[in-house]
Amino acid sequence: EIGDLLQARGREFGVTTGRRRRCGWLDLILVRYAHMVNGFSAIALTKLDILDTLPEIKVGVAYKVDGQPLPSFPANMDVLTRVSVDYKTLPGWCCSTETARSFEELPPQAQNYIGFIEDFLQVPVKWVGVGKSRESMIKLF
Repeated sequence: EIGDLLQARGREFGVTTGRRRRCGWLDLILVRYAHMVNGFSAIALTKLDILDTLPEIKVGVAYKVDGQPLPSFPANMDVLTRVSVDYKTLPGWCCSTETARSFEELPPQAQNYIGFIEDFLQVPVKWVGVGKSRESMIKLF
């Protein structure tokens, strides 16, 4: 149900095929692994406005297999297919972020969401997208 809402609000369709993309909560374990592999120095957090209507926002913060926590992203595909994700639930902001043009103009809950991502990953968020236009990209530093 949440995936359908995110897909519809974010217009997540394949450009060529028109096929619906699968959508879900942000998986910080996967992003942390991507950072380890690629070594990026900052994050572009796009489509923040898609979350505007949600009273709660979940973020994947840990993986478990057979009830046991995994210390990192699994290298084995057989293990990955058995993963269950632990989520941290953060309060939503239930108001539009589309007119925000600075970090300070974002609702406090959205600011806390961004801060949580930065703290978890130990990587700064440099850009935040709150709409479709170029002007809707907030540069934080």
